[in-house]
Amino acid sequence: MFFLIVRGIEFGDVKTQKWLVSILSGFLSSVLLTQPLKIVALVVVFAFFCRKSHDDQEAMEYLDENELHLERDEEYLHENNLSLVDSRSTIGHARLTDAEVASARDRRLKEMQMWSILREALVYLIFFSTLSVLIYSQTQLNSFLQVDHLRKYLCNPRQPDLDYQQISSQADFWSWLEESFVENIRAQQWYNREPPRNLSGFMNDKTNRLLGWITMRQVRVKTDPCSPMRNLHFVCQYDYSSQTEQTNSFDLGWINRTQTSSSDSIFSQAFQYKSKDVLDTYPISGRFGRYGDGGYVYEFRGRLADIRMNLTKLHEYQWIDDQTRAVIIQLSLYNPNAQLFTSIILLTEFLSTGGVVTQSTIEPIQFYAFTSLSQLICLIVYILFIVYLMVKQVQLKWQAFTQFWSLLDFGVIICSWVGVAMYVWRYVEYSRIGQVFAETNGFSCFFGTIKFIRLCRYNYRVYLFIETLRIAVRELIPFSLMFSVVFLSFNFLFYLLFVSKLAACATFLGTTQMLFEMTLMQFDGDALLDAAAFLAPFCFSLFVFVVVFTCMSMFLSIVNQSFKRANQNAGDVEHVYSFILNRFLQWTGLKEQDDDEKHDTSIRQEYFDSVANFPEKMDQLLGALNRVNMSLIWFCAY
Repeated sequence: MFFLIVRGIEFGDVKTQKWLVSILSGFLSSVLLTQPLKIVALVVVFAFFCRKSHDDQEAMEYLDENELHLERDEEYLHENNLSLVDSRSTIGHARLTDAEVASARDRRLKEMQMWSILREALVYLIFFSTLSVLIYSQTQLNSFLQVDHLRKYLCNPRQPDLDYQQISSQADFWSWLEESFVENIRAQQWYNREPPRNLSGFMNDKTNRLLGWITMRQVRVKTDPCSPMRNLHFVCQYDYSSQTEQTNSFDLGWINRTQTSSSDSIFSQAFQYKSKDVLDTYPISGRFGRYGDGGYVYEFRGRLADIRMNLTKLHEYQWIDDQTRAVIIQLSLYNPNAQLFTSIILLTEFLSTGGVVTQSTIEPIQFYAFTSLSQLICLIVYILFIVYLMVKQVQLKWQAFTQFWSLLDFGVIICSWVGVAMYVWRYVEYSRIGQVFAETNGFSCFFGTIKFIRLCRYNYRVYLFIETLRIAVRELIPFSLMFSVVFLSFNFLFYLLFVSKLAACATFLGTTQMLFEMTLMQFDGDALLDAAAFLAPFCFSLFVFVVVFTCMSMFLSIVNQSFKRANQNAGDVEHVYSFILNRFLQWTGLKEQDDDEKHDTSIRQEYFDSVANFPEKMDQLLGALNRVNMSLIWFCAY
C-alpha cells in the first residue's frame, strides 16, 4: 500500500490510474482468456499427437456410437467406469411407411432440383452481368451521333451537286474533292470572321481534330493493247486484280520515266508507286473488288491554300484517268468533347465500264480498354468464368459436341478468347481489326444471352420449344441440304437472266438478297416486270411454287410432327417452377401450406421433433466430453 501511495505521488493521478487499469486488465485477460486457451491448445495437441494407437481402438470399443443399431424396444445399457458423467440412452425411431417414404423422397428430389436450378441461375446471372458490363462498357453513347455528323459533314448530302454518294464520273469526283472535301479539313474563320485561335489541326467543324495527315491513295491497272482486228487497234481497260495491278513509277502526267533519278516534290511523289512496306497499309474491300495495300499516294499537307493549289495541279496532270480503279481517302479524328476516336475511309471505285461507285466507312474507336477499376475486376472474373467453361467442356469430352448448350459454350469460349486477343492487338493495329473486335463482342453477347433459355427449360412452353428443335434436327439437316440446292439453282437462274437488267441482280450476293425478299413477298415487282415481260413473271411464279409453297410446306410439316412428338413426351416439367413459386410464397407468408405440405410438416414433427431429439444431442455432447476426459486420463497415466 505504501508502494502504491509513493508511486502515485511520483507519477501523478492520471498516470497512476492508467497503470492500475493496465495491471488489472492484464491480470484478468490472462486468467480468463490467455491461460484457458493455452490449456485447451495443449490438450488438443497431446490428444491428437501424443497418444498411442491402441488408445483409439479402446475408445472405439467403449464410445463409438456409430456402431449402435437400436430398435424401438432396445436400450443402451453398457456403462463406462472411466467416464465422469453417465451417458444417456439412444432413443429409437419408428419406421416410415412406404407411402411416407415415397412422398418424402419425391419432395426431397424436388428440393434438390430447386436448389440446383437456383445455383445455376445465380451462376448464370453473375456470368451474364459480367459479360454485359464488359461488352457494353466498350460502347459509346455518342458513337451514332459522331458517325451521323461526319457522314453529313464529309459526304455533303445537303448539296445535290456536291453529294459524295451521287458521284457518277471523274469530273463529279474532282468537284466534290476541290469544292466540298478540302473546305472542311482545315479550321477556317468563325461566323463573325474571327480567326480560329488554338484550333490548329482541327477540321472546320471546330470539334474534331486530325491525327496525322489525310492520305489519298489510288490503285491502277496496266494498259495493254487488245488483239488486233483488221487495222483496228484498241487499248483494253481491265478490271482490277493482283495480276493487272500497276506497280511502276511514272513522271508527271503518267509519262513513262526516262531516268532513274526521282524528284522529291509532292507532285512527283504522287506518281510514284509505294508498296505496303512503305505505306504500312492494308487491303480494302469494295463492292466490285478487293484493292491491294500499295498504290500512288498524295498527302494533304500544308495550309489550305497550298492544298487547293496542289489538287488543282493534280487535276491538270490527270492524276485520275481511265486506268484508275479506286481512290481511297483515309483519315483519323479525335473528338475531345466525346473522348472518341474515329477512323474514316472514303472508297471511290472507278469501274472499267465507266461507272463510279462510292462507299464510306466511319468507325468510332475507343482506345481506353479500362476506364475504371470495376472493368478490370469484371474482366478477371469473366476470364475465370471462361476457364470454368473450358474445364466443364473438357470433362464432357465427346459429349460436348453433341449437346446444343455445350456448342453455345464453345461459341462463348471462342469469341471471348478472340476478344481478349483483340484487347491486346488493337493498340497496335486497331483500324484493321476494330470491326472484327465489335463482331466478336456481339457474338459473345449473343451466345451468352441465348443461354438464358436453358434456365427456363423447366417451363412447359420453353420445354416444348427446345424438345421440338431437338427432335426435328435430324430431319431438318437433309431438308436444309435439299433447300440449299433448290435455292442455289434459282439463284443462278435469276443472276444469269437478269444480271444486266436488274440492279438487284448485278452481283451474286445481291441476287440472293432479292430471292429472300421474294420469299417474304417484299420486292420491287414493277422493276421485275420491266426487265422481261414474260420471262420475269414466269421465273417468279416458278420460284414461288417450288420454294414458298412446296419447300416451306415441307418445313412446316417437319416442325408440326416434331411438336406433336414433343408434346407426347412432355412430363411434369413445369412442376419444378410451381414448387419453387409455392415455396417462395410460403416463405414470404403470402400463401398458406396445402394439404401435402401440412402432411409433410406433421411427419417431420412426428419423426424429427427437435424436443424428442434433444436427449440424443445431449448424448453426443456428453460423448465428446467423455473422449476429452479419457484422453487426459490416459495421458496422465502414461
